[in-house]
Amino acid sequence: METKNKLLEVKDLSIHYFTDEGVVRAVNNIDFELARGETMGLVGETGAGKTTTARGIMGLVPNPPGRVVSGEILFEGKDLLNASKLQMRLHRGKDFSMIFQDPMTSLNPILTVGDQIAEVIRLHEKLSHKDANRKAAEILEMVGIPAERMSEYPHQFSGGMKQRVVIAIALACSPKLIIADEPTTALDVTIQAQVLELMRDLQEKLGTAMLLITHDLGVVADTCNKVAIMYAGQIVEMGSLENVYDNTKHPYTKGLFGSLPSLSIKSKRLVPIDGLMPDPVDLPSGCPFHPRCPDCMESCKSRMPVKTEVSPGHYVRCLRCE
Repeated sequence: METKNKLLEVKDLSIHYFTDEGVVRAVNNIDFELARGETMGLVGETGAGKTTTARGIMGLVPNPPGRVVSGEILFEGKDLLNASKLQMRLHRGKDFSMIFQDPMTSLNPILTVGDQIAEVIRLHEKLSHKDANRKAAEILEMVGIPAERMSEYPHQFSGGMKQRVVIAIALACSPKLIIADEPTTALDVTIQAQVLELMRDLQEKLGTAMLLITHDLGVVADTCNKVAIMYAGQIVEMGSLENVYDNTKHPYTKGLFGSLPSLSIKSKRLVPIDGLMPDPVDLPSGCPFHPRCPDCMESCKSRMPVKTEVSPGHYVRCLRCE
């Protein structure tokens, strides 16, 4: 990827939480990069470390107990981990912003939705009260909500409408990167499709890059250019959609696809992945997936696999691929 086209580079990032129960190794030595205007899906089970990765990029890991223990997060070539709190506050909302998981808890219940959008605009664009309100009305219209509803409070909106307001706040200053943390989890299926289509349209219109965190492989296939599969705080497989979906290499990724219902194959029951995600306080030795892996070899129990490029741009962490 050309340097000038790189927007975000995450290198060897590890984020741990230091608790009374022990060290929670939430994210372990992950690498990925995102170009301008590109969409990447970050997929994995609950507890894989997806949200911690997002919080790390946004500078929102609660400290204590959380700490970035190694790595770099380069945004347009500058390491965000060396930025001051003030610099990060100026970046957030203007250069990158986050759509949080649950719209019900993301909005302030005692401010009107118009005030919440205008607040972001005033903070970063130094506009007058009147101009910020005018721009807030335009953004609300852009996400499909009539401008006359600006003076209403969050409780007056449905779940899908609240999520549109959250998207409007995230897009208020046309950021270069949006991190969407399971933006459709709390919504029903028809509203999910509308919200994803809205995000895709706005992204194309504004040229924004997006990191989409989800556990839904169908949403990724519909929305993303590339995909990274996370397990126990590591990215175990990463590449373009074609690479990962049509030429799946890692046993965990194969297990995820195997557990999905198929329209073309008749089967009486789905095939789950045996066992549970390991406790991040007590990760297994060697490859963290080995206790659940159908292809486990003796060496998998003691040796940590390294990131291997199996074809151009397609990376896998598995001893069978090394």
